[in-house]
Amino acid sequence: MSDRAFQLREYLLQNLRSGRWSPGERLPTERELGDSFELGRSAVRRVLAGLKQKGLIDQTVGSGTYVSPGVRQALAGMEPAQAGEPISPAELMEARLLLEPSVVELVVRNATAGDFARLQECCEQGEQADSLQQFEYWDAALHQALATAAHNGFVMQMFEAMTRARQQDDWGQLKRRSLTDERRAAYQREHRALVAALQDRDADLARQRLLDHLLHVRRSLLGV
Repeated sequence: MSDRAFQLREYLLQNLRSGRWSPGERLPTERELGDSFELGRSAVRRVLAGLKQKGLIDQTVGSGTYVSPGVRQALAGMEPAQAGEPISPAELMEARLLLEPSVVELVVRNATAGDFARLQECCEQGEQADSLQQFEYWDAALHQALATAAHNGFVMQMFEAMTRARQQDDWGQLKRRSLTDERRAAYQREHRALVAALQDRDADLARQRLLDHLLHVRRSLLGV
């Protein structure tokens, strides 16, 4: 599987896991997916065929691709057994502070116009979100889009693990208690500033803006 095909697969899995697409909902067309990930129609079809084989999607000739009614069960069957204790919010933030800024160099070097469009979409959707759940989805999606823009399969897997950790109950409870309207507006400004620095291919500025943002999130969540 090529890097771009892998990125498409991870993008689809992320949206299915997060519940952005509900059972029975129609997915983007093969043409739209191909244009977004710069893939030919045959490569897109191979990725979709793999998801169909796992029971995640259904395809109807002449109609399109839809989320399978049994998507939750199929996803549960794909998840590896989890060993040890759940990851605490403090541990997650510690890892994010260490790992996320280190990816900036790859993003600045490898990101495409499509990657930047996805980052802008995440900013816009986060600003328009009318619930904490929607805002948290687009917040996580923006950070996942950073991994996609790095065009590195290992980075993608690492960020996918961090996204799953953000879906744990402890993280959600802290986010609900700490996310005031003022903080949310500040996070949105920080996201915009980060994306602008990345688009300017300014690695030093983007790294500092991402680090400042993560430190702000940690203070809001943990008080440190």
